[in-house]
Amino acid sequence: MPSLPRPHRHDLLIAGVGLAAGVLSIALGFSVVGPLPEHAAGPALIPLLAMCAAAALRRTAQPWALLLAAAAVAADLFTGPLLVVLVLFSDLVYAAVLYGPRRWSRALLPLSVVFSVAVTIAVLAVRPHPDALVAGVITASLTVAPAWTGVVVRDHRNAALAERLRSEQTALLAEMDRVQAVAGERARMARELHDVVANHLSAIAVHSTAALSLDQWPAARESLVVIRENSTQGLAEMRRLIGILRDPDAGDGVEIVPGPDGLGVLLDRARRGGAASGLRFGARDERAPGTRLPAPVELAAHRIVQESLTNAVKHAAAGEVVVWIRLDDGVLSITVTSPYGDRDGPRAPGSGAGLTGMRERAELLGGTFEAGRTTAGDSWRVRAELPVDAGRSGEGGHLP
Repeated sequence: MPSLPRPHRHDLLIAGVGLAAGVLSIALGFSVVGPLPEHAAGPALIPLLAMCAAAALRRTAQPWALLLAAAAVAADLFTGPLLVVLVLFSDLVYAAVLYGPRRWSRALLPLSVVFSVAVTIAVLAVRPHPDALVAGVITASLTVAPAWTGVVVRDHRNAALAERLRSEQTALLAEMDRVQAVAGERARMARELHDVVANHLSAIAVHSTAALSLDQWPAARESLVVIRENSTQGLAEMRRLIGILRDPDAGDGVEIVPGPDGLGVLLDRARRGGAASGLRFGARDERAPGTRLPAPVELAAHRIVQESLTNAVKHAAAGEVVVWIRLDDGVLSITVTSPYGDRDGPRAPGSGAGLTGMRERAELLGGTFEAGRTTAGDSWRVRAELPVDAGRSGEGGHLP
C-alpha cells in the first residue's frame, strides 16, 4: 500500500495554530455572522478539524487537500462560519496554486473568478439588494486573491529556477572553455619547446656521435665547436621560453623573426648541423621580394621549415635537402624534400612529435599537411599548404 504523504513541519504548525484559534472561537461563541449558538458548538468542531487536517497536508497532498478544505467550508457555513476556517481555506487556495500540479494551479485562478461571479449572481437573484455584492467581494477575497498571489509567486520561483539553471550551465560552459584553453596552451608550449629546442639538441646528438667515432682531432674539434654553439643557443632559447612563461612581455630577442629573412638563417643552421652526415641544403623561394604574410601564417611556415630541416639532419641520407616555398592563389605551399635511405653518418633518435606538431600547426590555420616517402621511394617529402586568408581573419591566433 502507498504510504501517506508526510506533512511538512511548517504545515503542522499552521494546522496546530488554526485548531487552537478555532477551539477558542467556539468556546467564546464567536462566528463571522454573530454569536455562535450553544447547540452549534459541537457540530462546528467537525469542519474545523477537517480544515486543520487539510492545512497539515497543504504542501504534500494537493489537490486533495483543497477539495477537503472546500467540503469543510461548505459544512462550516451551515454550522456557523468561523473566521479561522475561512482564513485557512484562503491559505489552502494559495497553497494549491503554489504546490499543486502545474495544470491544476493554472486552472484554479480562472475557476476562482468564475466561482466568485457565480456566487455574486446567485446572491443577487435571491436578494436583489446592493448589499448582496459584499458576498461576491468576500468570495473573491477568499479565492481569487490567494489564487492570483500563488500564480505570481510560482512564476517568480520558476523564473528564479530557470535563471539558476542557466547560471549553472554558463558556469559549466566556462569551465569547459577553461579546460580547453589550458589544453590548447599545453599543446602550444609543447610545440614551441619541441620546435625551438629540439633543433639544437638534434645537432648536438648528431655531432657528439660523430666526434666519438672520429680519430682525427681537427674533425672532432669541428664537431665539438658545433656542439658548443648549439648547446649555447639551446640554453638561450630555454631561458627565453621560461621568461615568456613567467612574464609574457619579457622577450630578449633571441628567437629568429619568422619571414623571408628567417629562411636563410634556418638553412645556415642546418648546414652546420648536417655537415657531418654529408648533407647539402638548398632553397627555392618563389615568393615576390618583400612579400609579407599574416603573422600566424609566417610563424607556422617558419616552424614547419625548421622542423623539416631538423628531421633531415637527424634522419636523412647523404645528399641534397631542398626547401621549396611558393605563394599561389592565396595559399602558401611549403615542400621540403630530403634523401631517403640507409645513412652511414651519425643519426639521432626521433619520437614522431615533430610530425604531430607540424600537422597541428597546419590544421589550426585550416590548411593541410602530409609527410612520407615519395613514389620513387628514394626521397622523403614534407608538404604543407597554409591558407593566407585564415591568418588575416584572426585564425591561428593561439599559435606560438
